[in-house]
Amino acid sequence: MKVEIVSKKENPLLERTEVSFTAEHAGKSTPTRDEVRSAIASDLSVQKERVIIDNMETEYGKGKSNGYAKVYVTPEAAMKGEKRHLLVRNKLAEKKVKAKAAPKARAAPKAK
Repeated sequence: MKVEIVSKKENPLLERTEVSFTAEHAGKSTPTRDEVRSAIASDLSVQKERVIIDNMETEYGKGKSNGYAKVYVTPEAAMKGEKRHLLVRNKLAEKKVKAKAAPKARAAPKAK
């Protein structure tokens, strides 16, 4: 897999760099978010924990994926600035498990 950075935009207010990328994976399946995060982190010489893949779409039949990622200044800035579901998708947070409520007890029918 080859990842090419198409554009970079600095966003100092949110402490991040916004990156558009293209991943070529001809003859292989679509790369996972984790693989793409590792490739972008190595290209930009940053820690993998600072890279968040926002979205990634594969072009049908071409072996090519286009996407959008955010590279934060620190991992703490990523935790503070990102939506929870994106942190879960990028394996930086655990999914919250809702506790199931106990079934309600039914009242006995009234005798006439």
